Amino acid sequence: MTAAGAATVPPGRLFVISGPSGVGKTVLCARLIERFAPNMVFSISVTTRPPRGGEIPGREYWFWSIEAFERAIAAGELAEWAQVHGHYYGTPKAFLMEHRAAGRHVLLNIDVQGGMKIRAAFPDAVLIFLAPPSFVVLEERLRRRNIDAEETVRRRLANARVEMSFQKEYTHTVINDTLEEAARELEDLIRMHIQSGS
Repeated sequence: MTAAGAATVPPGRLFVISGPSGVGKTVLCARLIERFAPNMVFSISVTTRPPRGGEIPGREYWFWSIEAFERAIAAGELAEWAQVHGHYYGTPKAFLMEHRAAGRHVLLNIDVQGGMKIRAAFPDAVLIFLAPPSFVVLEERLRRRNIDAEETVRRRLANARVEMSFQKEYTHTVINDTLEEAARELEDLIRMHIQSGS
């Protein structure tokens, strides 16, 4: 009990979802937020890349200038940040601290570099790696999206090989063969950690 007599709220958990481009992170994260809201919120990353068609600032990402991002790095305002595909991406520290203190769980969709930094800063974070059934399937999915130039697809595939090598560093791996099965497995893992508190 606090001095005021109110029960202390246990801090919320951090859940990190990482995986290569095209593996289904965005869709599955949206499912998880829908399933666990209002007790779970989505951490909206900041990035210096330009918005893609249909993206709205504050929904998918906050879009910052390179200068603003570098000022935030210098001020220590980011829990993690990295350069991916030639652009900065990062997670504002204040957002995580505010929601955890209120007892809400936070879901982060970040790359493996960011995942390792979150693990170092928050050792109780649960890291889940989302993997494709095979590299061939991943390439098919990336090309089927038809939103990137060939050069970008090739760069994403090259980065995917590096990202896949980080699987062993994650608490769990979920293979996204079918969306429904992957969503169910993710829900079960998150529910298990929330209930156990570990």
